[in-house]
Amino acid sequence: MRFGESGFRLPILVGLGLGLGLAACGESKQANPQASGPPPAVSVIKVASTDVKPTAQFTGRVEAVSKVELRARVDGFLQKRLFREGADVKEGELLFVIEKGNYQAAVDQAKAGIVTAEATLKQADIEVGRQSELVQRNVGTQAKLDEVTAKQGEARGNLMAQKAGLEKAELSLSYTDVTAPVAGRIGKSNLSVGNFVGPNSGTLATIVSQDPIYVTFPVSQREILALRKQGDKANPGQFVMFVQLADGSRYAEPGKLSFLDVTVNQGTDTVQVRATFPNPDRVLVDGQLVSVVGEIGKGESTLVVPQQSLQLDQSGTFVLVVDKDKKVQVRRVETGQAVGTNIAVTKGLAADDLVITEGIQKVRPGQIVQATETKLGI
Repeated sequence: MRFGESGFRLPILVGLGLGLGLAACGESKQANPQASGPPPAVSVIKVASTDVKPTAQFTGRVEAVSKVELRARVDGFLQKRLFREGADVKEGELLFVIEKGNYQAAVDQAKAGIVTAEATLKQADIEVGRQSELVQRNVGTQAKLDEVTAKQGEARGNLMAQKAGLEKAELSLSYTDVTAPVAGRIGKSNLSVGNFVGPNSGTLATIVSQDPIYVTFPVSQREILALRKQGDKANPGQFVMFVQLADGSRYAEPGKLSFLDVTVNQGTDTVQVRATFPNPDRVLVDGQLVSVVGEIGKGESTLVVPQQSLQLDQSGTFVLVVDKDKKVQVRRVETGQAVGTNIAVTKGLAADDLVITEGIQKVRPGQIVQATETKLGI
């Protein structure tokens, strides 16, 4: 009976063993579904050298060369707004019109007063001439001549007052046209047509000049001394300034130092420095916070890679490169100064090495990959 039971169990155990083996094989195949698939695709750049100059970096603020707040100089209802908010305006361009009725009437009244004053003066001149002739013929009195002469002076003074009144009235009338004192970009209108405006009604709109534009930044005394040692003390304009934007890219137009303040901020021991930049495409905006990079001296040929290719672990900084066998390798590197969106590499790489910039997260050292080369942006 026991033998029979043993003989019965043996085929079952063998069958179970075969079944488990086949299941294990199936699981092994499912665990590595990409073993026979194509290698992962990555983007690489070829390490290249470029001239890198010594730089100093500061935090700066964009400032308009001219910033004008438009205000009403006379009282009246706002009749017209002749600009599009956010548009560029030219110097002298008509922007607002305040109702003119009362001011035009004052001009007409002043002109009428001048006509009356001229007639009065003409009559006074005639009377003075007549009394002078009578005195010369000894038939008139000096007292009468003095009287008409005084009236002549009053008439002349009244005419001058009327002319001054006309100038004042015409000036007030001209203030009903609010024009752009500078060229630039105009902001939103703070008051709409139909509102009563005047000298106390606040800013109508603001005009900010666009091109060129300033970038101001504080520089410590130590940095100023270091910069002067590397450049010509008598010519600060030789320092080439660049702006690094919020996305890490470098603004295309270089600038030049244009102003160094004459006093030091005692709280921070810094001097306010200003650089002037062309701004034809309106990329730089008044009030914008930017990084300012100053380049000085002569450039040295240095290897650079994109900053996005750098990786960091407990052992330090490294990049992944693709070798001649299309395998991924780890290279420990030492880096220098930033160059726009790139960074200088002082150790660990050689020219023409292929550094992975995209697809880093899906590959591992020793793995074969399919690399597509892209150009290095300088």
